[in-house]
Amino acid sequence: MNLMIRVPGPSARTDRRRKEFTVLLLISPDGVEEALDCAKAAEHLDIVDVKKPDEGSLGANFPWVIRAIRDAIPADKPLSATVGDVPYKPGTVAQAALGAVVSGATYIKVGLYGCTTPEQGIDVMRGVVRAVKDHRPEALVVASGYADAHRIGCVNPLALPDIAARAGADAAMLDTAVKDGTRLFDHVPPDACAEFVRLAHAAGLLAALAGSVKRADLGPLTRIGTDIVGVRGAVCEGGDRDTGRIRPHLVAAFRAEMDRHAQERAAGATDVS
Repeated sequence: MNLMIRVPGPSARTDRRRKEFTVLLLISPDGVEEALDCAKAAEHLDIVDVKKPDEGSLGANFPWVIRAIRDAIPADKPLSATVGDVPYKPGTVAQAALGAVVSGATYIKVGLYGCTTPEQGIDVMRGVVRAVKDHRPEALVVASGYADAHRIGCVNPLALPDIAARAGADAAMLDTAVKDGTRLFDHVPPDACAEFVRLAHAAGLLAALAGSVKRADLGPLTRIGTDIVGVRGAVCEGGDRDTGRIRPHLVAAFRAEMDRHAQERAAGATDVS
């Protein structure tokens, strides 16, 4: 599937995703060289994500790296960029978000690391939405929280859909803050993730899930109706997000597994109907 730069509004997107049982695959290269490997596997992925892992789970990369990766991947492939694991500083974060969209990103992801209440999260995200949409109305703003929020003291994961909706964002996402081998489902089990997805869809938002996602997690992620799955380690050599490198054949294998689960879900829906 090719997802063009201009996409329909959130409600239309979530309706189409649920109808087609399609999950979008977001891959996070660590720089331009890995982005070139992603370009070789472009037919198997939907979104290329720019981050700087050594600056945190959603660490922000340099504007020139965002631009270089934008140039390295196909023009019709959306580019996502993280703004960082941000503090509660709405003005600072709004400026950073503007820098990401000016540099060529289509999806702007903000990790609400330093927000301890929903009100703080809404405050930050409203500034981001205005900064991004004033420059590029069709860009998508993603409010990102952390499945392991209890470890870092930030806002509750299930508050993210409401924060995103009240701020005027387009998507709500969960990742893990601490990359120590624990996974999304270790902190937010599948039934709680399903509730996260339900809340996001009820608000007309896309729902994205990440956090050391493995191929074994694709079954439950597909069943609960996730719109976007974000991975890195699962498509790196040796499954290691830090020392391994993204390889096109691993991206293709991961996508094939995603598609298998989507087809099984669609077949099950057909049988029920």
